[in-house]
Amino acid sequence: MGRTVVPKLSRISLPKSEVMDNLEKQLICPICLEMFTKPVVILPCQHNLCRKCANDVFQASNPYLPTRSGSLTSGGRFRCPSCRHEVVLDRHGVYGLQRNLLVENIIDMFKQESSSSKPAPASKEETPMCDVHEDEKINIFCVTHGVPTCSMCKVFGAHKDCEVAPITSIYQTKKTELSDGIAMMVGHNDRMQGIISQLEEACRAIEENGRRQKTLVCEKFDHLYSILEEKKREMSQKVTAEQEEKVNYIRGLTRKYGDHLEESCKVVEMGIQTMEESEMALFLQNTKALLKQIADASSTAHLDKVERGYESMDHYTVEFKKESKALRGLDFLQGDEDEDEEDEDAEAGAGEGEGAQTAASAASAQPPVASPSPGVARSAAST
Repeated sequence: MGRTVVPKLSRISLPKSEVMDNLEKQLICPICLEMFTKPVVILPCQHNLCRKCANDVFQASNPYLPTRSGSLTSGGRFRCPSCRHEVVLDRHGVYGLQRNLLVENIIDMFKQESSSSKPAPASKEETPMCDVHEDEKINIFCVTHGVPTCSMCKVFGAHKDCEVAPITSIYQTKKTELSDGIAMMVGHNDRMQGIISQLEEACRAIEENGRRQKTLVCEKFDHLYSILEEKKREMSQKVTAEQEEKVNYIRGLTRKYGDHLEESCKVVEMGIQTMEESEMALFLQNTKALLKQIADASSTAHLDKVERGYESMDHYTVEFKKESKALRGLDFLQGDEDEDEEDEDAEAGAGEGEGAQTAASAASAQPPVASPSPGVARSAAST
């Protein structure tokens, strides 16, 4: 049988230079963009900052707090530049933050390792050279034109009449300016974030207040609807009551006239039968009583008469022009009208009372309606 040979898998390791580069990236301060400068402080969110950078950010976020020797001496707050977590400090300021000794030790070890393993040619390649004098390093800074240059350009070149300064001093100055600018922008961003939060909160408050006010408006209109419905029901009941009264009276009068007509038909039948009587003596005996019945049946004085216009219901006519105009003029109260709302409600109640009295007076001024009393109808008929 053949023997299966399993190859050994060796651990794949990264080159040392790549490991050092990755480690260096983890040791970069997010404010100054340089390797952490001791002392290194750790924030509650577990991110690290140079204490000087943390103090710069703190000062930019709290410009009105009292300072002493360039450092804030009272409590305050600022946001972590990496995760925007809010950091609240006590009265010791940034000096109350805990130092990250582990990161400081790693920085020391990294610097020692880098100084022993970093090849010299690499540093030469990173040094920029002058564009005019290709063999000269850029080692001075032209203050007049604001550009770095070389010594040969100062002695013989375009910058011989310019003011120059050591590039190291300008480097530190510009680096400080950039650091201060970054810290200022971080503080500015924090203020912008605060304004955005306030605007979002204002938006939520406006939406909530709008919903509440719409609910109140709907409740007011519902109350107005209920008043109108109640008034419509009351006025309809008045019309219905008189309608039923008149209809019942007319129906009763119709039954009376029907009974009278039935009696008249009976008298007519009796008259026809008497007319057929051939015996004169018997005819004369029946004629006297029959003529009296005919006279009684021909009289309708005992029956009520309906006055002209009795069926009319026009006296219940309504006119809502003023009310319609008032309803179309409904709007929200403005300014001092809120304070006078209760007084206006009271006046409106008094106006409704006066309107009811006016309506009653108008109803009493309508033409008289026929009374359902039979006696009144008889007197009108006799007149």
